Formats: sequence, structure tokens, C-alpha cells
Amino acid sequence: MKKKIVIGLVSIIGLAFITLYLTSRPTATEDGAFIPSPLALKLATSPTTNFDNTSYENPYTGHKKVLMICTEQKNMTMANGKKFSTGNHPVEILLPVLHLKNAGFEVDIVTPTGKPVVIEHWAMPEEDEHIKAIYSEFKNKLENPESLSDFVSYEMKDRSDYIALFIPGGHGAMLGLPENKDLSELLKWSYSKDLFTLAICHGPAALLAASLEDDKDSFIYKGYKIAAFPDAVDEQGPMIGYTPGPMPYKYGERLNALGVTIINQKADNTVYIDRKLITAASPLAANDFGKLAATELLKEVNK
Repeated sequence: MKKKIVIGLVSIIGLAFITLYLTSRPTATEDGAFIPSPLALKLATSPTTNFDNTSYENPYTGHKKVLMICTEQKNMTMANGKKFSTGNHPVEILLPVLHLKNAGFEVDIVTPTGKPVVIEHWAMPEEDEHIKAIYSEFKNKLENPESLSDFVSYEMKDRSDYIALFIPGGHGAMLGLPENKDLSELLKWSYSKDLFTLAICHGPAALLAASLEDDKDSFIYKGYKIAAFPDAVDEQGPMIGYTPGPMPYKYGERLNALGVTIINQKADNTVYIDRKLITAASPLAANDFGKLAATELLKEVNK
């Protein structure tokens, strides 16, 4: 009898390990990349959000807008050579936009060359009616953004209708943007004009662009404190199959070396404002991030 019980327990444990192994394996895509495993999707995504549909007193009615800079790149090559199918996180794009819209601010979208915004559709909260509605409204803009290169070359110096830049997260923010010279010029122009900069989750990786062709001491965000997705959490990605391998580089470590302090240690709902830089740690912070951004922009236009 005892032998049968032991054999049964061993079988159950073995089945559990097999199930865990299979559900924690990243899922291959048609182009040879990988999206997160079923286990990772269950742990790290949700079919709904915590959007609270805040109503802002005296919404803005003027001409000031927000310029959102998104990635047009999809696959991140990991340290082991495998490709992670990424882009911008839909919650980190759309939930803050809902707050900005409620507060009366229009949002324009650019990608480096004007190619469509790449979105992590596997992270879309399919049961969230607010997100589905704003995605439908913004779908054309996301598929037909303006060119950052053209904006910087032909428009930027003469524009006075922007109050903030917005860089959403998703690992795609680490692709192309940190080394983009046009973004470098845009960030420095925005800083010189005293505009707000909004960045969530992996979005702060794009701030590295402001260090191009400058030395460490002239980095415009030196001495700033931010909330951002921690490198240490990214290191855990392969354990649950969120990513198919180790990260190609640690953006937080690079920001630290430039004099930026990341205040959070977890991928939580931390939001932070330092001067005119508003940042947040993860998709869990998207609602509070959007509210803080909307509130601060309204304060600015009502001075």
C-alpha cells in the first residue's frame, strides 16, 4: 500500500514538473522569435486594467499637445542569440493616453522613420472596454505615425505647441531609441524648452539617447531620480519564460553610470516626479502615472 502511495506521489510530482516545464517555455512565433510563455503571460499580464476614469476639473482647451515617441522595431536579439517578440506595451501606451485625453490634451505619435508602431499584442487587456475603445480610436495614428527624423530636421525648432514628450515602455523602448541621434536632439531640445518628459517601465531606456556625443558630466538627467523597470527583474525573465534568454544589455546600469538613481527595486506601481521628468516602474503603475502626468500638465497650463 505504502509503495503504491509513493509511486503515486512520484507520478504526481513528475507530472507537475513536466507541466511547469512546458508552460514556462516561451512560445515560438512564425518569424522565428518568441513571445512569453503561458506561465509568464498568466503572471505578468491581465485581461483588464485598473483604469479609474478620473474626471479632471477644468480640462485643458488650448493648443498644447503631447508628443509620444514609440518604437518601430519588433524583435530583440537576446544575449543567447534568440529573438524576443516585443514592441511597446499596450497598457503603457493607452492607459496614460486615456488620462491625458480626459485632461484635454491631444497626443501625436512619432516613430524613428515613420514606420508603424510595434505593439506587444500578447499583452493587450482584451476584456478592458476602456483600453479597447482608445485603441480603436488611436489605431490609425499607431499604424501611420509621423517620422521623428522629419520632425527633428524640419519642424522641431519652430514648434511651440508641445508641453511634453512621452516614451511608453515595453522592451521595444530599448530597440533603436537609446542610440537614435534624432531622439538625442529631441530630448535636449525639450529639456532646453522646459517641457515635461514622461517615461514608463522600460521607456527610461530611451533617455540614454541624450548621452550620445556628450560626456558623462553633461548628461542632462545627471542627478535625477526615476522609477523604472529594474534590471534585476529582467534577469529573472528566462526563469519563467517571459524572455527566451538573458537581456542583451542592462539599461538601468547604464543610466546609473550616467548619474541617474532608480528608486524602486520591484516592478511595481511606483511613480516619481523629479523636476519635469515623470517616470513609473511598470504596467502596474500606468494608472497612477497617467493621473500624475495629466495633473502636472494641467498645473503647468494653468499657471
